[in-house]
Amino acid sequence: MTGPVEVLLDLIFPPKCVFCKKLLRKGEDGICARCQEHLPWCVGPEAEQSMEFISLCASPLWYQDEVRESFHRYKFKGSRGYAKVYGRLMAQCVRDHLAGRYDLITWVPLSEQRRKARGYDQAMLLAEAAALELGDVAAETLTKVRDTSAQSGLGKDDSARRANVLGAYRPTDPELIAGQRILLMDDVVTTGSTLSECARTLRTAGAADVVCVTLARARK
Repeated sequence: MTGPVEVLLDLIFPPKCVFCKKLLRKGEDGICARCQEHLPWCVGPEAEQSMEFISLCASPLWYQDEVRESFHRYKFKGSRGYAKVYGRLMAQCVRDHLAGRYDLITWVPLSEQRRKARGYDQAMLLAEAAALELGDVAAETLTKVRDTSAQSGLGKDDSARRANVLGAYRPTDPELIAGQRILLMDDVVTTGSTLSECARTLRTAGAADVVCVTLARARK
């Protein structure tokens, strides 16, 4: 139910589509009807991919055009409110592709240095929002112990990306991880090097399996 505060905020700051930024019409929630129809959705098998140490990774969107522009506002320009809408899309992707395959939800963490500079951990917000949509909670299982160069700055050179994140993560509580099937969440998957390194760390700590969901995937 919408309360008086929410109504007032909507009058002062009319809700806009998180992708195209157009004002939302009555009945639209976070995404306008046009974007709902025309966004670059990953359909069927193209939503799924496999990678080292990960049984299956699923993504609802291709990382291009409005999706890329929207994500840049979320990650670099403080539009953290987008996480609720993104999380809803990721949760539906989990229902469609990963239902029944996990016991514990977690995320790929930022280093403390990067989190302080940005003011928030974008993957943590996504995991919390998606978990809420799934009627679950997200738990911290990893910490980033070494601040690394941004993977995006390394292009699509898989070997460079792998070397960049090797040994960068540590389990926070191995007892929490042991024997669990982990659902690992992140924002965008390009080569999968970061996700694979996190999954390797989780499996080394005793995880029974690791599956992943990201908001978007880059085209190869």
